[in-house]
Amino acid sequence: MLSDIEAVKRMLDSGKKLVLAGEESLLRRVPKGQWIGGTIPYFMSETGGITTRDRMYVDEIPASATDVRIGIYDTSSIHGIATATPDNGYSILIIPAFSPLHEKYALEALSFDNMFLRVVAGWISGIHLDDLGKASPLVFDGLTGQAMSDQGVAMHIGLPSGLQAQLGVVNIFEPGAGDEIEFGASGFSTTQCIINGTHRGFVDYINEKKLDTRLPLVANYMGTHVNVSIQSLDGGIAKFYAPVFEGVKYHWAKPVGSYPEHFSNAIPAGVTKPVFSCNCILNYLYGELENRKTGRLTGPMTFGEIGYQLLNQTLVYVSVANV
Repeated sequence: MLSDIEAVKRMLDSGKKLVLAGEESLLRRVPKGQWIGGTIPYFMSETGGITTRDRMYVDEIPASATDVRIGIYDTSSIHGIATATPDNGYSILIIPAFSPLHEKYALEALSFDNMFLRVVAGWISGIHLDDLGKASPLVFDGLTGQAMSDQGVAMHIGLPSGLQAQLGVVNIFEPGAGDEIEFGASGFSTTQCIINGTHRGFVDYINEKKLDTRLPLVANYMGTHVNVSIQSLDGGIAKFYAPVFEGVKYHWAKPVGSYPEHFSNAIPAGVTKPVFSCNCILNYLYGELENRKTGRLTGPMTFGEIGYQLLNQTLVYVSVANV
């Protein structure tokens, strides 16, 4: 839910454990306690998409949680994020955008110890788009009040034996029937690609085909469709919001019609009140979601989603269900 600073203070005073999303100025006013947070001013609320600098989004940790711990991670320790996650429970991880940790997680998360054996979800903190170049995305450790631009923060939540956490990813994009696209190296940018086995300049290929760069590249990663979104095309260099990987076959995504309708139809019927949910800022912008709803799920609209690995243009949620 979206709350003002006074409501958040009352929640913490009553002993609640929270995951917060909001503007830096608001998060700096939150008293010390068992909370973590990240900067972002874009949200999907119960009434629709909203941009606000005056309220924060609050995810309350279930009262049934048996153990709640906060961990700080940098590039040398992030490989242990899944190992630190309780066997029966989940972790919410927040990483600041544009940081070395953001890049490392994006490129290497699939090889981290115990990844996919534990539930690891979260998001990439960001800033108002008007503040690009003037402010830095931050994460907050509520125990100390420390704000960090180069480290990540996680809340590790243990659950009793009768409950189990489940991670879900909603992706409204599917690979189109067009050319098969590969890349000669993994990374967040490229100049070259391989189209149906032939080497080409990637930006030249996009311009020649008049491809819609609001649509992502889509690949099959071990049975799951994963998106890579285009950030910019400048001087023959294409930059991405998530890395492409060498040897993976991509296709340009099929066009979608109504974003809200596609999300509403894709969310499983039984998922009504997850303990965590986030969506992508690109869906917010390209789908023109201001004052429009994407089904029943609410949460921050982020600079990237974490559903084990880094994702783009998806909706990620964690639900807790009876075993």
